[in-house]
Amino acid sequence: MVMDRTEEAVRQDSPDYMTEERLMIQSVARDFTMKEVLPVANELDPVQGDIPMALREKMGEMGYFGIRIPEEYGGMGLGVFEYCLITEELARGWMSVASIIARAGGLMNVQGWSEKKRLELTRKAARGEYLAAISLSEPEVGSDLAKVACRAVDDGDEWVITGNKYWCTFADGADYISVMCRVEGDARDGYKGLRNFIVEKPRGELPANCKGAPIPKIGYFGWKTWELAFDGCRIPKANIIGNDGAEGFKTTASGLEVARAQTAARAIGLARGALEDAIAYSQARVQFDRPIAEFQETRFKIARMAAEIEASRQFMYHVATRLDNRQRQDKEASMVKWFATEMAERVTSDALQIFGGAGYTKLHAVERYWRDARLTKIFEGTSEIQLRIISDRILGKPAHR
Repeated sequence: MVMDRTEEAVRQDSPDYMTEERLMIQSVARDFTMKEVLPVANELDPVQGDIPMALREKMGEMGYFGIRIPEEYGGMGLGVFEYCLITEELARGWMSVASIIARAGGLMNVQGWSEKKRLELTRKAARGEYLAAISLSEPEVGSDLAKVACRAVDDGDEWVITGNKYWCTFADGADYISVMCRVEGDARDGYKGLRNFIVEKPRGELPANCKGAPIPKIGYFGWKTWELAFDGCRIPKANIIGNDGAEGFKTTASGLEVARAQTAARAIGLARGALEDAIAYSQARVQFDRPIAEFQETRFKIARMAAEIEASRQFMYHVATRLDNRQRQDKEASMVKWFATEMAERVTSDALQIFGGAGYTKLHAVERYWRDARLTKIFEGTSEIQLRIISDRILGKPAHR
């Protein structure tokens, strides 16, 4: 196959930032994906099955839940670059698997917990044994999180949460849900009245005093995405994350820089999977007495796809490197998220076109890459939100806002 290359050739062509360690990390993740992730995805995605616990356990053994968690807390202690490197490989198999690794966060900033509890649960998270669902959006609140209405009321030694949430992926399978709530004021007060809370719960269930229903999606299978209704859900007073008010929201927003770089990596992995499958198919599919890979339109399409993927990848490496150097990258993270996700939709669509009618069936993985690529333009901030952020940094905010 054209894509095959020896490790020595890859090493010689690699830029300086692709160190021996990073090449090894990439190679191991690629091998794991092709052997462990892709076969599971091909079996379960067509029937909307959940990511198996056995696969999650293998990922935990590989250290993939603790990539960025410091070694002293049980993680690998690596950077955003390695996080994105591994993410691309996992997404080449199944984007949901590349996404679940983001659900293992450090818990050392939970103010009310003892250091012992914070350390114990962070170490469990690094092994993939204590994972989160994130609940920010609401039925009437998408990108404009300042309008969050779900409320947490102080009641002695507890917080009482009441309100509706939407688009909470993994609400049932997670060990806790991080819920953004309003503790004071209303939507007119914006971010300053918002806090994030930890709602602990049994794995496989929703929290007490919380009902919900899975949202019927067209993709992103492997786990369910939920609509939730909290009705007097009580949690300990200690289960509150980080700083209060607008400062706390800034911390949440700053985490989106890494999330957007990782989303770019997910998009690149999807696009690469579609490209590699399209190349193999074009070499095997014969029409008019020759492989369709010999037709100029197919060849040029593949050339454009490969160039767009590589441009996105190098941009993603650049942003990840600057994030690891602790440089603010809100504009650049939005740029790479927009650029790579828009690219992924085009490339996966072109790959499906190369497959022709076969691409519009569930007999080939290319339709999965296409469906999931479309989602990357929506979550972690829509393409329109990214363009708003980028233009605000370049031109300043418009006077009417």
